[in-house]
Amino acid sequence: MKWVLFILLTLSFVVILPVKIFAQKDSTYSYNPRIAIIRSAIIPGWGQITNKKTWKVPLVYGALGTTAYLFTRNIRQFNEASEAYRLAIDADPTNDEQIKQPYYSVKNQPERIRNFRNAVRQNVDYCVLFFVAFWGLNVVDAAVDAHLKTFDVSNKLSIQVNAGASPLAKTTGVNFVLKIK
Repeated sequence: MKWVLFILLTLSFVVILPVKIFAQKDSTYSYNPRIAIIRSAIIPGWGQITNKKTWKVPLVYGALGTTAYLFTRNIRQFNEASEAYRLAIDADPTNDEQIKQPYYSVKNQPERIRNFRNAVRQNVDYCVLFFVAFWGLNVVDAAVDAHLKTFDVSNKLSIQVNAGASPLAKTTGVNFVLKIK
């Protein structure tokens, strides 16, 4: 590697900074799966791009985007239901006009509003759980792809399935022969 040393004189001390001039790929470079794992954990899809599997990036963002959208929608519904429940149980008929639809039609049954609010809260929790699970699946996918990137799939590997007998075991059956050349 070619390095240039720049010497910067600053007040009374010297700072030496190595700067790479030419970025050449080393022929002895071995692929490091850890890079793809860390990148995918930081930004979803970055590990897939590192592994040159860019077709998976829309799937990653589709899964994460869907759960994020459902999370925000459920949070909005939870807040509306909480406000409607609070207004329905306060026993003040003058503020019943502030209750939004569809809660206004069941304002005399606040338990239904409370049950709906609790169900929506459960959906919020599930959205968070699925978001974290999809993010983790993104990292696992990048890790598996990175580890299999250097897997040998050449013609030097072959497997043969033969019917035959084993004279040593005195049995007949199926033989699996794996030849590695």
